[in-house]
Amino acid sequence: MPAIINGGSPTHTIHILAFTLYWNFVPYIYASILISRTASSEQFSLSIPFSSPHLTPIMSSTNPYYTGKPGNPGPWNTGLCDCCSDVKTCCLTMWCPCVTFGQIAEIVDRGNTSCFVAATLYAIVGLSKWGFCLSCFYRTKMRKQFMLEKSPCDDCLVHWFCEPCALCQEHRELKIRGFNPSIGWHANMDNQQGVEMAPKVEEGMNR
Repeated sequence: MPAIINGGSPTHTIHILAFTLYWNFVPYIYASILISRTASSEQFSLSIPFSSPHLTPIMSSTNPYYTGKPGNPGPWNTGLCDCCSDVKTCCLTMWCPCVTFGQIAEIVDRGNTSCFVAATLYAIVGLSKWGFCLSCFYRTKMRKQFMLEKSPCDDCLVHWFCEPCALCQEHRELKIRGFNPSIGWHANMDNQQGVEMAPKVEEGMNR
């Protein structure tokens, strides 16, 4: 065993190897648990249970935010390299990619995973260089919800080679579809309910 690292004892070497294994694989295991939990609860549903066209990513030709044809994935509203079209998101992702990911994960998981939990997990997994696996899973899940094409290549390759750009693109897509990722899922739902109730109140006052 190469181990007597710098003249250290076998026990010292075993501790180093154990720590290395822990650092590289335990975060990946945690990520796998989260992915399994969210996948089983959501099962890649293709619709969200509310009616506003701004917040309804369903397969419908009447939905102005659906960019494809029923049964066929449509293109993303912005390109992978259009980061500068949303400077705020670009800067956030440059300095705190875990926050961008957390906001995306909370919306895609419909509030089942909080931004804080997802961001923390991403930060931990990212230190062991497995962060792209976690973000790749959410890109795939988001594509299935919004019927988006696999572009410009496989999701894992996109996140492996262009992680910041991929996060920016996904964040922009949610914004274009009427979500405000920075306020979380539940606040978006509250805003949605407020928009739907306002016309009814107005109509009652006119009577």
